[in-house]
Amino acid sequence: MVDRAVEKSSLGSDIPIDVAIIGGGPSGLSAAIELKRCGVSRVVVLERESEAGGIPRHCGHPPFGMREFKRILTGPNYAKKLVALASAVEVEIHTMTTVVEARPDGELLITTNFGAEVINAGRVIYATGVREMPRSARLISGKRNSGIVNSGALQSMVYLKHRMPFKRPIIIGTELVSFSTIMTCHHAGIKPVTMIGEHDEITARWPYSVFPGLIDIPFRTGLRIFPRIMGIPLHLGARLIAIDGDDNVSSVQIELANGIRQTVECDGVILTGKFTPEATLALSGHLDIDPATGGPVVDQYGRCSDPVYCATGNLLRPGETAGWCWNEGRQAGRLVADDLKNKLPEFDRRIQIYLSDTLIKYAMPKFVGLPLSAGMEDLQLRFKNSAKGYIIGTSGEETVYRRKVSVHPEHRVIIALDKLTNKCSEGNIQLTFEER
Repeated sequence: MVDRAVEKSSLGSDIPIDVAIIGGGPSGLSAAIELKRCGVSRVVVLERESEAGGIPRHCGHPPFGMREFKRILTGPNYAKKLVALASAVEVEIHTMTTVVEARPDGELLITTNFGAEVINAGRVIYATGVREMPRSARLISGKRNSGIVNSGALQSMVYLKHRMPFKRPIIIGTELVSFSTIMTCHHAGIKPVTMIGEHDEITARWPYSVFPGLIDIPFRTGLRIFPRIMGIPLHLGARLIAIDGDDNVSSVQIELANGIRQTVECDGVILTGKFTPEATLALSGHLDIDPATGGPVVDQYGRCSDPVYCATGNLLRPGETAGWCWNEGRQAGRLVADDLKNKLPEFDRRIQIYLSDTLIKYAMPKFVGLPLSAGMEDLQLRFKNSAKGYIIGTSGEETVYRRKVSVHPEHRVIIALDKLTNKCSEGNIQLTFEER
């Protein structure tokens, strides 16, 4: 690994940069490793933090690594293993390096401890990940008290800085990271007083529970039990109304599913989930952005509107696991390596995916080139609310796809691209949901 604070001239050397990767999390590191395995000469990872590894560095608990390494690791050990693998294949990891501007044709303005410089790369992969929605975007009233954090900040405080910001907080949200927060609190000796979720069902998804003692219980059932095992009441269909207190949080106002408002005494608030892509750099640049996902518009090869740029991992759409992002990064690495060798096939035509139903939150990728070949095999959908019915795809007057589904908020729905496009003789595809 190259420590950018020590080696000033390494990025600006005479050796051309074949691929620059913005972000050193699971997707960025796996893309870099795969690029090197595919024979790409110079691959650099640009990481703004002091260490690479991404969000898992802050998660001092399992489970990480089951998909990648066939074993259960804590987040920091998982991150260290990814960094070690990247270093072993001679990926250059430049920490404390921030990309300020991403310009056309792979020109990047970066800043380091030594100042600003411009570098050029044959291809650029965005792998900047996600961030949790802050309090301001959630429209939660009350004063600017101390003790209001998101789960990422809490994990950083507990595992990296060894701090305890509160003793009896309330947890807002029921995504997978919300249950990870319970484990973080347990590690630090923090005892949450309650946990609330806005939907009638738990938002987290996974086929089976991975919590100790609940291995053989279906995941949704396991998650319902887990807070209670930890002594934390769980209220579904509830929402946070206001936060009370002067300098510090003293209590919160919540509204339960039956409409009754309740005061909960606590000394902190943990806002979890509601992820949005960390797309600030892309938004300020020249790439087309999908307002539904919040990330760059891509085709099934992950290529952006400027084909020198590719995007992978949670920047494409928020809220997938580290293992899922690792796998997407690995695929992106293979595709970019093929692109550099001019091995990606040309499209005869390109289909755009349109959404004409407000229940469908987004579809990714936005464009699909035909004929299908290497690349993403599936279209990923997310829905805003729970419903049962049919996903219907139409092209002009023709129905090209129809499937019965049961959907839930933030649960991934996959449509095989070959099944969606094989009847599409011309035009674009419009997706709707017919509720039954």
